Amino acid sequence: MRLLLMSDTHVPKRARGLPGPLLAEVGRADVVMHAGDWVDVATLELLEGRAGRLVGVYGNNDGPRLRARLPEVARAEIGGVRFAVVHETGDARGREERCAQRFPGVDVLVFGHSHIPWDTTAPGGLRLLNPGSPTDRRRQPHCTYMTAEAADGRLSGVRLHRLPTA
Repeated sequence: MRLLLMSDTHVPKRARGLPGPLLAEVGRADVVMHAGDWVDVATLELLEGRAGRLVGVYGNNDGPRLRARLPEVARAEIGGVRFAVVHETGDARGREERCAQRFPGVDVLVFGHSHIPWDTTAPGGLRLLNPGSPTDRRRQPHCTYMTAEAADGRLSGVRLHRLPTA
């Protein structure tokens, strides 16, 4: 199963829409995961219409309309891999241990909020992935998203993609 991971799209506050290369990946992915801060319902509806399967959560910048349609935490088993998706995980210091305690029985946690790409593994084996933001790089050199493969209970091919500067 081909996965597309994104977060913090902030449309239309940070961009008019999702970047073309990211939208092209939506069509190639079996599952799209969005870790919150959509900002507008139109982006949710766009991905619902294009993604084979969408797993998403709301973020701190998402209003009542998005919160009515999305959970704070989503869980899904894909290709035998147990995923959780959440927007915020708190400070970077102690993140792995804190998330391992909060998400027992999960293999991979996808999160956002910081706009900073992150790929680490907690001592107990929980993989933590933050795809950054495809529209608001903040202090990062590039806007980003991630792709990965999930099959036979294993996550593989995790790749951070840089988007061209608009």
